[in-house]
Amino acid sequence: MSKPFILIVEDDEAIQRLITTTLETQNYRFLTASNGSQAILEAVSHNPDIVILDLGLPDMDGVEIIKKIRSWSTMPIIVVSARSMDQDKIDALDAGADDYLTKPFSVEELLARLRVAIRRIHYHHTDNAQQNLHFANGDLSIDYAAGCAFLKGTELHLTPIEYKLLVLLSKNIGKVLTHNYITKEIWGSTWENDVASLRVFMATLRKKIESESQQKYIQTHIGVGYRMIKN
Repeated sequence: MSKPFILIVEDDEAIQRLITTTLETQNYRFLTASNGSQAILEAVSHNPDIVILDLGLPDMDGVEIIKKIRSWSTMPIIVVSARSMDQDKIDALDAGADDYLTKPFSVEELLARLRVAIRRIHYHHTDNAQQNLHFANGDLSIDYAAGCAFLKGTELHLTPIEYKLLVLLSKNIGKVLTHNYITKEIWGSTWENDVASLRVFMATLRKKIESESQQKYIQTHIGVGYRMIKN
């Protein structure tokens, strides 16, 4: 897969230069936008592979940009923002962002988040045709048609809720899913006791899929949600 084309949406010139210089050193192709209106125009006109988005733009909030992009595209959106409160992260992720990086950040961390987004793009490009039937990630595999999950070829004994959680994570591999998003998908509601139940089910699921494998599959984002890691 060739290097992805990246749209950088950032109104702070110093940070924009830091990001563009970082991408240049890694031979990424990119274009920039300094406000929300320009960002939407560039996204529509050039259809980038990935968007790196600041939330605090002069003309509109970044969350609104996420919602607008999500109305026509599933391109990965990595938020880079000075807003560090859990609720800010949850709002952006619930709106459709794939990842959230808090300023100040290191160049290495930005590149790592980009690699996660690229793996997600690659996974969907290469496996989209068979994704409706089968999923494989390291030692873990899921037969969607049969409703079964396997670890190293041995069937896992999962409860219906655990299986639904595993399927939801697998179909969004590499993407942070918020507590609210998960509980709404699994239980159809977002009550506080649903979040408490989610933590219990996620703990038992993690134990079942990680106890017999050296690989880690579920990453916890404290106060925000969960992400399945690509192995």
